[in-house]
Amino acid sequence: MIIYNVTVKISHEKHDDWVNWMKTVHIPDVMATGLFEKNVFSKVLMEDEEGTNYSIQYYCDGLETLQKYQDEYAKKLQIEHSERYKDHFVAFRTLLEIQ
Repeated sequence: MIIYNVTVKISHEKHDDWVNWMKTVHIPDVMATGLFEKNVFSKVLMEDEEGTNYSIQYYCDGLETLQKYQDEYAKKLQIEHSERYKDHFVAFRTLLEIQ
């Protein structure tokens, strides 16, 4: 099992809109690809003057499935996010393997 983890720092100014959009639009769009079994949306518990940090974890069955997501869907979904929240977020991605 692979966890595709996206960590995002969102500005305080856009925080409420972003959380709502993530829960009602973006995460459902990612899940609608049919490639992920589940997701976990978590607030990172650390103080940050510049924004609030979140971890969004998407679980899939293996690297081939994740590669299919990257090849067919990721770019479009990332562009939608970047255009909507331009200059209000920082993000990085990590891959985890459940042992």
